[in-house]
Amino acid sequence: MNRIPFTAVIVGTLALAGAAQAAGNAAAGRADAANCAMCHGQNGQGTQVAPKIAGMTQGAFVQALQDFKSGKKDNAMMKAQASNLSLQQMYDLAAYFASLR
Repeated sequence: MNRIPFTAVIVGTLALAGAAQAAGNAAAGRADAANCAMCHGQNGQGTQVAPKIAGMTQGAFVQALQDFKSGKKDNAMMKAQASNLSLQQMYDLAAYFASLR
């Protein structure tokens, strides 16, 4: 009888959980996007105050939010906004804005 090592099961489970999270939920992101619209404009089209975020790739979007949250990117407003987001919310917002033109 072949047995799968316990660590392989744990690693596989975590990989699946990460993949599910990485996909994001655009509908949930849309619900959270109201705060983004205050600066980035309706549907993330950008304003004189903040750049366009509609159409950003999910990876770039999540990385930018993580960089603001950690302080790697310096912007007080974005740090405050990103600090309030869970990783899942970041992926959800990324899925929503990636779906826009």
